[in-house]
Amino acid sequence: MAVTHPTARRNGIADHVVDQLDGGNLEFQTSGSAEVATCTFGTPAFGAASSGVATANAITKDSSATGGTTTKAELQNSGSTAQVLCSVTSTGGGGDIELSNNVVGAGQEVDITSLTYTAPA
Repeated sequence: MAVTHPTARRNGIADHVVDQLDGGNLEFQTSGSAEVATCTFGTPAFGAASSGVATANAITKDSSATGGTTTKAELQNSGSTAQVLCSVTSTGGGGDIELSNNVVGAGQEVDITSLTYTAPA
């Protein structure tokens, strides 16, 4: 039997993780860890979890990205320390985060319209 968590515990896990992101960043990176674009979380960054899922509040866009091909992202705390690591692909590519296009031009605007964090079941 696989290890599972009851809903209340999943909510606690999700809330603990996303509470670390208040005032932090969502930094998109190349495979070599170079910054491509950085969007900023508010405080609080996410609402309370329900059924193990926390939904991000408004995320401030990067109005002038560095640019590059993003393949991964870090959800960082306010001290820029990674708290969650994600894969990034274009829409339909199966990444943890899917962008309309994971190739970002220098100076391009990067705007995240929705983001959720799901605690393991």
